Parts: sequence; C-alpha cells; structure tokens
Amino acid sequence: MNTATDPSIPPPSCVDCVLRRQCGFTPVTPEQLACIESFRSDIALVRAGRAVVPEHRASAKLFTLYSGWAFRYKSLADGRRQILNFLLPGDLIGLQAEFIDEATHGVEALTDVRLCVFPQERLWQLFQQQPQLGYDLTWLCASEERLVDENLVTVGRRSAAERIAMLLIHLWRRAERVGLTADDGSIVFPLTQQHIADALGLSLVHTNKTLRKLERLGLHEIRSGRLRLVEPQALERLADYYTRPMRAVPLL
Repeated sequence: MNTATDPSIPPPSCVDCVLRRQCGFTPVTPEQLACIESFRSDIALVRAGRAVVPEHRASAKLFTLYSGWAFRYKSLADGRRQILNFLLPGDLIGLQAEFIDEATHGVEALTDVRLCVFPQERLWQLFQQQPQLGYDLTWLCASEERLVDENLVTVGRRSAAERIAMLLIHLWRRAERVGLTADDGSIVFPLTQQHIADALGLSLVHTNKTLRKLERLGLHEIRSGRLRLVEPQALERLADYYTRPMRAVPLL
C-alpha cells in the first residue's frame, strides 16, 4: 500500500509525519528531526488483540504509536486484568522497560496499530547527541507518573459515575489534541465495556448501568464505535476535572 495515500502508515521520512502537523506536539529543529529519523530502525503493524509488548518479557525496542489505539495492562495469576492507561497516536511505548530486566506490564493493540520502532540500545546515544530530546523523554516519564497519580485517585476515591465521566472526558480531550475529532465533535471509541471496567476497577454490570445512566442524563452518547460528548462541561463537573489547555507534548 502506498504510504502517500494512507495516513495511518508512517512515511519513510519523518519530515512527512502526519502527527507532526498537529498542534498537540512540540516542534523540533531540523537537526533534531534528522536525529529522530536516524534513530528509527523500522515500522511495524500489530493487529487488534495482539501484543505490542508481551507481559513479563524483555524487550529491546521502543515504539511510538503512529496510528490506532492500544493499552498498557497488568494481569493477575487468575486472569484478572487492570488496564493502566490507554495509548493514542504519539504516545511512547516501552521506555519503562529500559530501566529493568523485563516489562512489568503488557501492551496490547486495541485496534490495528502502526508503530515507529526504535532500538533501546541507542537510547543513551540519543541523550548524548540531542540533550533536548533526552529532556523530552524525561518529561514524558514525569507526565506518565502524574497520570498514574490521577488514576489512583480515580480508583481510590471517585464514584463509578465520576470514574466513567473522568475517563470519557480525558480520552476525548487527548484525542482532540492529536486531531482525531470528526466534524460533529465525535471521536472513534474502540473501547468495550469490559475495557472500561478493567481500567476503572468496576464490575461489568456496574459499568453498564453507569454508562446507561450518564447517557440517559444526556451527558454523552456512544454509537457505532464513536463517542460524542453532549454536555462536556457537565461531565467535567461530575469528574472534578479542571479544564485547562492540554499542553503540547514531545513526539519521538
């Protein structure tokens, strides 16, 4: 398939990257972009339901999610699963494993995903050659730690309705930042109710009842795999989600 006609496929040159045209990512200099391109070793396709990073396996690669959705998770011995966070285009995958012997979590493709692949062994070289890019990676780690804090508050203190409202508004705003909203304000929403339950520590029955309750209140609607926020400000108030501009983030 011709990458020039399919924006879901990473182009041969980073100069033509569709993601970099989005205002949700910080700009880079031509020298930094050339360094990123030389750092990239491959592009990959992972089908929906398959592992991007197998749980409890060593990985020698980093990935930038170019298109599609994925999620990080940890599973228990009896098969129960906690989804740690959902991954959207532009998100970096695998950096945590650079500092340990094996991944303590897995990453699964929620939809078919396309990825830019980078060798972990050259990460220190990137830090040496482009300190600003190294700082950007450090910032991404700090940002993910903040997200973990927020998720802990959600699971520990928010009610079921507040948890779901938080998830919906946060995912919608992240998708908006990377240009994934349609003309009617909706976004592709590939999550099933089981994914939502696994992310929020709720039973499937409770998740179903709460989603229907919020929809009856006219706060959102999910139709044909798309999410539209009908009353985003009401969802924000319910979730105690303080509206502020989502800052641009680094893109490797």
